[in-house]
Amino acid sequence: MSLREYIGEKIVIWPHNIDCTVSRRKGRKLGLKECVSKPKIDEMVKAAENLGLSPIQEDKSHPKRWFMERGRIVVLKKANKLTILKNIASEVKKLRAMTGG
Repeated sequence: MSLREYIGEKIVIWPHNIDCTVSRRKGRKLGLKECVSKPKIDEMVKAAENLGLSPIQEDKSHPKRWFMERGRIVVLKKANKLTILKNIASEVKKLRAMTGG
């Protein structure tokens, strides 16, 4: 699907948006205390499901990071993007604590 089809109702989230190992200049959107170290797409999808955001996993490469095939998720826009990123990162941390990973 094209990004134009998502405008206003859905948000695209890339793993590097919540990754502690990525600098803000390279695309991290959260502070170091809020983000997660090397999040996996599967973890992000599970976290978004737990939050009721109806995630759709897509096998796409970020335009600036085309050489890293990491995928992306598309979620419902129930709040602003920063709030959704914080909630997903927090949920990924909870999932990792429960599984011991």
